[in-house]
Amino acid sequence: MKYYDKLIFELSRKGRKGWSLPENTWENTPEELPDTLKRCQDPRLPEVSEPDVVRHYVNLSNMNFGVDTGFYPLGSCTMKYNPKINEETSSHPGFTSLHPLQPASTVQGALRIYRELSGFLCSLTGMSAFTLNPFAGAHGELTGLMVMRQYHISRGDTRRTKVIVPDSAHGTNPASAAVCGLEVVEVKSTSQGVIDIEDLKPLLDDTVAGIMMTNPNTLGLFETEIHGIASAVHAAGGLLYYDGANMNALLGKVRPGDMGFDIMHLNLHKTFSTPHGGGGPGAGPVGVTAELAHLLPAPAVTAAPDGCCEVTGSPDSLGRISGFMGNFGVLVRAYTYILMLGKENIRKVGPYSVLAANYVKESLKDVYRLPVQSLCKHEFVFDGLADSGTGVTTLDIAKRLLDYGFHAPTIYFPLLFHQSIMIEPTETESKETLDAFIDAMRKIAAEAESDPELLKSAPHSTPVRRPDETLAATHPVLGYRFGEGTE
Repeated sequence: MKYYDKLIFELSRKGRKGWSLPENTWENTPEELPDTLKRCQDPRLPEVSEPDVVRHYVNLSNMNFGVDTGFYPLGSCTMKYNPKINEETSSHPGFTSLHPLQPASTVQGALRIYRELSGFLCSLTGMSAFTLNPFAGAHGELTGLMVMRQYHISRGDTRRTKVIVPDSAHGTNPASAAVCGLEVVEVKSTSQGVIDIEDLKPLLDDTVAGIMMTNPNTLGLFETEIHGIASAVHAAGGLLYYDGANMNALLGKVRPGDMGFDIMHLNLHKTFSTPHGGGGPGAGPVGVTAELAHLLPAPAVTAAPDGCCEVTGSPDSLGRISGFMGNFGVLVRAYTYILMLGKENIRKVGPYSVLAANYVKESLKDVYRLPVQSLCKHEFVFDGLADSGTGVTTLDIAKRLLDYGFHAPTIYFPLLFHQSIMIEPTETESKETLDAFIDAMRKIAAEAESDPELLKSAPHSTPVRRPDETLAATHPVLGYRFGEGTE
C-alpha cells in the first residue's frame, strides 16, 4: 500500500496540526459558547498536516468515476456529458450573488430565465404549463401525483386512489405513488416488452386515478399502442402520468403531450445535461395540461401587464413543495444547454442517442443474449451472455468491465430478465468510444469461455477489488475504529 492510499486516520500523528486560529482577545463576547454547549472531551479526529489532508482528498477524488473521466453507459439514467459552458454560465456572479428573498423587481433577469425555461419545456413536451420548483426527478414524481390526486378530489371523485404501474417501471414510480397515499396496481408486459393492453383493460374502473408510464419504456422500446392506452385510461376517468426519465430518446422528435399524457416530470440532470449523481442539487420540473395548470405548486412566475415578471400563485395551488423556487443554479445550466443547441440542433439529440444504442446493440447481440429482437430507442437490455454454460454472471461481466476502464452498465434491472444488462450510450459519445466499449464487451465474452475464473474474481486493477456488496448494504461501515481499522 502506498503511503497516501492509507486512511487519513492512519496518517495521524499526535500533536500534528494543519490549521492555526487566532486567540480570542475579547472577553465575555456573545460569540463565546456557553459551558453547556461545550464538549467534555475533545473529538477523536485525525491529527494531520495540511499537505496530508489535501493529498488525501485529491487522491480520493481521483478514484471517482464520472462522465468527465470515461464512458458511463448506465442504462435508464442518461449519463450524458455536461458541457462546461453550463458551469461557466451558472457561476456568473449575477446568479451566484442573488438572494431568494430579494424583491421581484431586483431579480427580473433570474425570473425571466425561470419563465423562459418553462416555456422551452412546454414547447419540447407539448405541455401547457411547468413548475420548476421540485428538487429532483423523484420529487417531481411526487408533485405530479399530488396534482393527479388533487384533480380528482377537487371534482369530488374521492374513490380514485389507485395508480397503475407497468411491471417494467422505474422503482421510483410505485414508491412515489405509495408516498402520495395511493395504492399501486401492476399491469403486465407482453413478450415483446410493451404494456399488455388486454391486461390493462380489466384494471380500469372508477377507483383508478391514473397510470404512470415511461415511453420509451425501461427496455428502450417505444409503446406503439400509446394512443389506445391513452383513450382507454381517459375513457375510464383516469389521467396519464409521463415519467420523463427516458425523454432523451424523444427530444425534438415526439412530445408526451401529443401522445395523450396529462402530467409529466423531466429530469434536468438526464435530458438537459445538468450534473448527475453524488447526492447534489437536482431538478425535476413538472408539466401539465391546461386543465391542470391551476393546481401546480406555488410560487409561479408569470408575466405582468407591463412586461415584467412577477411571482404569483393560484388559489387552487398545491402550495409550496420546496424552499423558494427550486435549485436555480441547476435551472440556469439547463437553460444554457437548450440555448446552446438551439431549435435546429436539439432535434438531433433523440435520433443520435437512438443511433448510438442500436449500433452497440447490433454489434454485440451475437455474444450477448438479446431477449427482445426489435429496434430500440435510447437504451436496450441484454439478458447475460449468449453462452450461459460458462457460469459467468452479469455481475462478473460488470466487474470485469471496470478493468477495461469503463463504468459498468445498469445490472439486474429491469426485473423482467434474470441477468439484465441495461446499456445506454447517449448521443454525446464518439464512434471511437463506442467501438472501444464494444471491443471490451466482446473480449469479456471471449474470456468467459476461455478463463471464466478471471471474470469471477474481477476487478483486478481497481483500488477496491470485490467487496461483499450484500454485507456492505446490510452492515455499512460508516466510521473509523481506533486501533482496529474501521467500524
